[in-house]
Amino acid sequence: MVNKLRSVALLIETSNSYARGILTGISDFVRQHEGWSIYLPEQDRGGKPPKWLSTWSGDGIIARIENDGIATALKRSGLPVVDVSAARHLKNIPWVETDDEAIARLAVQHLSERGFQNFGFYGDNAFNWAIWRKQNFERLVGEAGGKCFVHDSISRHDAQYSWDREKVALSEWLARVPRPIGIMACYDIQAQKLLDVCRDQNIAVPEEVAVLGVDNDLLICDLASPRLSSVICNTKRTGFEAASLLDRMMAGEEVGSKSILVQPLGIETRQSTDILAIDDADVAAALRFIRENAVSGINVSDVLRAVPLSRRVLESRFRAALGRTPHEEITRLRMGKVKELLTGTELSLSEIASRTGFRHDEYLSVAFKKAVGVPPRDFRRSEKAC
Repeated sequence: MVNKLRSVALLIETSNSYARGILTGISDFVRQHEGWSIYLPEQDRGGKPPKWLSTWSGDGIIARIENDGIATALKRSGLPVVDVSAARHLKNIPWVETDDEAIARLAVQHLSERGFQNFGFYGDNAFNWAIWRKQNFERLVGEAGGKCFVHDSISRHDAQYSWDREKVALSEWLARVPRPIGIMACYDIQAQKLLDVCRDQNIAVPEEVAVLGVDNDLLICDLASPRLSSVICNTKRTGFEAASLLDRMMAGEEVGSKSILVQPLGIETRQSTDILAIDDADVAAALRFIRENAVSGINVSDVLRAVPLSRRVLESRFRAALGRTPHEEITRLRMGKVKELLTGTELSLSEIASRTGFRHDEYLSVAFKKAVGVPPRDFRRSEKAC
């Protein structure tokens, strides 16, 4: 007997990289499990419910539920639905979203590592995820002993919004905040606006203002001037997890209002945050050397040849500036690159070892387990289990 294909509709726009990443994750699930027939109509983000939805006789829906109209239409359908929006217009259904606390934590860590003591957040209160990122960013900066300055734009969907008005408000905010300052924008589009205003106001990026976005939208990041650093959201996993939940629901399993928050993959560092806001010139030089060479197999002796300090003095001043030793910084950066290659590529362990400064994959395995707690193969397996 041939199993009937399940018909699944995707109410997800294709106009931005975040949504396309979710669709890619759903596609990965479908390829691995088959049994789905996908309906992907054109859909505007936050648009009205499509007319076909009231008569569609499919089996399930994955949607970015951005307004009450879509929420009402989906509820009336009586079909299994998984939400991939943070707006939460339907609170009693399962949803999959980014872990905004983890995103904020990465951002604070990234800017702190560059020596910033002044932090800014450029947000948009029209979106829950932007609010959650702001709240967590402010809290984490406070816990780290830094000073945080916030500017929220009027939503571009607001009737009173105009880019000319927003440019004036953003310029006035930038004139008030202390410099140097590291600023997290709630997502890449806001970060691009911030870079535009910095350019108009002749504010040096990243020397005076370092800018970090979220989503790692390659078109935006690479076309921005200077090129934009950005938090990498694991959108493929978000889509895969949503598809997995819907598959269980269509099979009759009760999942309730289960929520899954997906961890970010890391940060793609580009020119907009390529700066070291450290008063100690020798420590700044040592840190830059480490960042440029960590994955080539360097050790502390190599760092000492690059800066005119004894090991004891370097470690003391390095720890005072960054809270860790040069050796710990080398290990942290190498392990970060190993994680990135384990999760983002299909390279063998020996190839990864070669690219991250280990002579043999056995050395890599021992160092990775010591630093992370699990062998690299187990880490890769758990990250790709979805």
